[in-house]
Amino acid sequence: MIVKEVRAKKIKDSRGDRTIEVSVNGCKASSPGGKSVGKYETPSYHESLDWCIDFINNLKIDFEIEKFEDLSKVDELIKSKAGFQDVKSFGANALYALESAILKALAKSEKKELWQIINENAQKFPTPAGNAIGGGVHSAGFENHPFFQEFLLFPKGNSFEEKVNVMKEIYTRVGNLIDSKKVNDEGAWQTSLSESEIFDVLFMFRDRINIGIDIAASSFYKNGNYNYKVLFSRDRQISYVNMLIDEYDLIYVEDPIQEEDFLGFRLIKKKNLVVGDDLTATQIKRLEKAIKHKSINAMIIKPNQNGSLLEIKKIFEICKKNGIETIMSHRSGETMDDALADYAFGFGADYIKTGIHGKWREAKLNRLIKIENSFK
Repeated sequence: MIVKEVRAKKIKDSRGDRTIEVSVNGCKASSPGGKSVGKYETPSYHESLDWCIDFINNLKIDFEIEKFEDLSKVDELIKSKAGFQDVKSFGANALYALESAILKALAKSEKKELWQIINENAQKFPTPAGNAIGGGVHSAGFENHPFFQEFLLFPKGNSFEEKVNVMKEIYTRVGNLIDSKKVNDEGAWQTSLSESEIFDVLFMFRDRINIGIDIAASSFYKNGNYNYKVLFSRDRQISYVNMLIDEYDLIYVEDPIQEEDFLGFRLIKKKNLVVGDDLTATQIKRLEKAIKHKSINAMIIKPNQNGSLLEIKKIFEICKKNGIETIMSHRSGETMDDALADYAFGFGADYIKTGIHGKWREAKLNRLIKIENSFK
């Protein structure tokens, strides 16, 4: 594929914040934005969004792109033009949108689906994980919200489409049961119920779903304690999380301990998925440290938390080699770009976390349903 045109501009994400959209040969890709931002994730832009847009609009790609691995040529071009030692210095949002647009253009030129550029033999469909009830930083504008950031549904079913339908149905029924009239920035129901009251509601549907949580413990950790209405020490936090795992048969616990405590993660029961997000921040070095300390058995992967799709591929390879399950994840500020679904399928993610409600979330789910139906 010859790159004939590369253009970048600002668009707004689902929260109304500015983000970047890149078009390559008419194929558009955009990057979401996160509110729950890990300390170790790649900065979104070098200097600013405007700087990256100007750079891309003056970038001439004068070589052919023939396969996924040719993204390395793009990386070298950016480094040489900008004087970077590491291409991620360009900024995760800008790099991801540019690389994704290039892959979309390559797929179009070869009359292929985007996922086929990653792995033409892909067959594994991820299990959807949906944020049904929200709290934490995603509910900061609401009074008396839960401390935990996400209460997740893991639907049961024989196909991806069936699981999505189950997830949507339970989401609606949960909203009616808790009498919620508002949703947060991820489309999750807003409530003043306590964590235990929410678990009791979700537990009513255990025949059709499994339950997971994103505690996002770093968001309420301060001065050596976890700041609920009372202060929890490190040991008490670990005991509390392990009690919840047993009492509610949780299959998934994300960021149960603050993001510096690799050894604390190790003490969380591994009969379920103990998931790193802020801990690992979609960075290879953080993942390798987590593996060394046996901190996790699952990892959130957010493409725009890293920026480089070449590194995303390496992260999947490292996870698979070490028995770490993978969760491809959206961000709270999403766009209508549905490429996340193709990447989840192409890279062979075990789960995809997209949210449940709202056109930005549903776009990813509908794309995976379309891919699934193409195999019938």
